[in-house]
Amino acid sequence: MERHEALYSSEEQHMAPNARSQRSGRYEPQPQGYRAFIPAPLPPDPPLDLDVELTGLLAQAEQALGRLDGSTQILPSQDLFVAMYVRKEAVLSSQIEGTQSSLDDLLAAEARMLRSRQPDDVGEVVNYVAAMNHGLARLSSLPVSVRLIRELHERLLSGTRGSERQPGYLRESQNWIGAAGASLSDAIYVPPPHPVVPGALGDLERFIHDEQDLPLLIRIGMAHAQFETIHPFLDGNGRVGRLLITLLLCEQGVLQQPVLYLSNYLKQHRGDYYDGLQSVREDGAWEEWVAFFLRAVAASAVDATETARGIVDLRERHRDQLVSELGRGAGTGLRLLEALYRRPLIDIPEAQELLGVTYQAANNLVTRLEAMGVLEEVTGQTRHRVYRYSEYADLFAEGPAHTQLALEYGVA
Repeated sequence: MERHEALYSSEEQHMAPNARSQRSGRYEPQPQGYRAFIPAPLPPDPPLDLDVELTGLLAQAEQALGRLDGSTQILPSQDLFVAMYVRKEAVLSSQIEGTQSSLDDLLAAEARMLRSRQPDDVGEVVNYVAAMNHGLARLSSLPVSVRLIRELHERLLSGTRGSERQPGYLRESQNWIGAAGASLSDAIYVPPPHPVVPGALGDLERFIHDEQDLPLLIRIGMAHAQFETIHPFLDGNGRVGRLLITLLLCEQGVLQQPVLYLSNYLKQHRGDYYDGLQSVREDGAWEEWVAFFLRAVAASAVDATETARGIVDLRERHRDQLVSELGRGAGTGLRLLEALYRRPLIDIPEAQELLGVTYQAANNLVTRLEAMGVLEEVTGQTRHRVYRYSEYADLFAEGPAHTQLALEYGVA
């Protein structure tokens, strides 16, 4: 990727504090007595100071993305692995908003393996996966736009908590951000009044697609912050805003596969994430926000590259093991192994259906894979047993969440 030099003059780099604080927008009093933020269109004025620090962070992020894109090209079946990346992002992005569901909860819900204590909010994570897949599919015929954003929002909220909050429709009332139970008078942040929202989103759409001097990664970072500032929906703004990051990376050709997700980094640095967004609004701190965003991109790309390499190593090791130890049954075993890369939680009936064999044959194969250490039985039960491809799933998990699976399935 190309190296970018500083784009702006020294006079612009030392802007007056008042000019800096106003370049993101301003708070305006409303007839009801509160003050709401009216965002200024992007790019900011005075323009971004792309100094030595930001230029260096940009180069690091671009290099990390280049390595990631190269690593994903060597994955043997990219679509199988992309599905797990999307699931991981769905879990982590939803957890930022307070959901409790884990990756294993999502996998179990998708496989309809109901647990006695499955979190009620797992449907929100399932919807996130559906919204991401819808957005990626739509990019072939529809650019990132207000229309696509509304489609994502509809799929994200339909049928779950928040479904009464107008899925797919821009809000027609005032919303605000604050502690639980906070009112407008003590809100941390009050977004623009609803009549301002359509025009602000239109300005954002033009910024995303207009040709300009700002490097692409910086534009994507600024677009995310601007979307969160507009807060166009009654619910789900954070999740939609994070979906947009990946969709823009794919639409603009930065990545060939959707395997970069920032939610793990943003969750680990949640305080800095929210403080950075608020500082943009209150202080015009675009440089600080862009620096944070570029660090998030670089760190997330490095993590994803390591995961991709781990997948390749694991697949080769287990393929060799199955060929060596299963003998004439290796072909069927390899077919099941490939299926596990899409869905690493499985039971005997699902294995039977996938392979087109008898229940007994499926049971024998799964039992062999368990004895070989490829699969792990996670319920502790004698009937209705569930098996996990743990070495693979753990490449995507934050930690050893599967150690709690026996309890979650209601096993003492």
